[in-house]
Amino acid sequence: MNFSNIIGNDEVKSLLDNLIKTNNVVHSYMFVGPDGIGKFLFAKEFAKMILCQDTNKACGQCSSCIKFDSNNHPDFMPLDYEDGKNIKIGQIRALQESISEKPIVSDKKVYIINNSDLMTVEAQNCLLKTLEEPPEYAIIILVLSNENKLLSTIKSRCTKVSFHKLTNEDLMQYSNQNNLEVNSSLLSACDGSIAKLLNLQNNFDAYVQLDNIINSFYNKDIIDIWNSADILYKSKDSINTLLEYFNTVFLEKLKSTKDSKYIKAVKVVEDTKNRLSSNANYDMCIDNLLLQIWEDFNESYNRG
Repeated sequence: MNFSNIIGNDEVKSLLDNLIKTNNVVHSYMFVGPDGIGKFLFAKEFAKMILCQDTNKACGQCSSCIKFDSNNHPDFMPLDYEDGKNIKIGQIRALQESISEKPIVSDKKVYIINNSDLMTVEAQNCLLKTLEEPPEYAIIILVLSNENKLLSTIKSRCTKVSFHKLTNEDLMQYSNQNNLEVNSSLLSACDGSIAKLLNLQNNFDAYVQLDNIINSFYNKDIIDIWNSADILYKSKDSINTLLEYFNTVFLEKLKSTKDSKYIKAVKVVEDTKNRLSSNANYDMCIDNLLLQIWEDFNESYNRG
């Protein structure tokens, strides 16, 4: 089976591999699933297999595979948003101009529209004309996370391939292969996304500091906690991400201990996020967050 360089979603690997082996590839697909799990990588590998000139698909040695690996294949065209916001009608018109020309190297031409849920309505209506009557050699793959943003007429003309978020075992495998340092809380915070894993890894020191704050609720005075929580006070732009990590840890501890103080801690965090979104005083919100959690933790121990 190909796709050996991609982690997770083994059912999708089997499905796509079988489509190639049985020569049952259709003209249009939707690859739908959570962000950051490798859907675009799957689409590229699928495209490489479709375009391969050898019976051993994605052989890596034929002219098509060599051109594909060097990002120089005339029969392959990936699209994505250009302005950070939308895929516009001009990009789809460029696709249509390209798709009208017959393949040069392979028997097929493959187009991947990444983040296709960011197509404007005008772009979608333009693409619809091609999906209704595609050239016999053309294959279009839409890669997206939110299919509700696509017109129903677009969806009805595409074969849907559903992807699932990665397991913690998948993420650990990726971490080991790439020499990344992770712990169980970080893996849970990734929510099955390699993109989130890499973002967390890039800020690993910050999450170590968060772990230290959480652990200090058990054995430090509140004054010491306030004084050691600079990471929270200085991270206004990313505070929601840091607070989500707090709740990931608290929910993990709730599962293992069944201790109700972790339910209270999660509520305190959510209340803090709501106050911050209402433009409450930032430093006071962090002060109160730490104080309330500390009081709940130490109250339970004092009762014990």
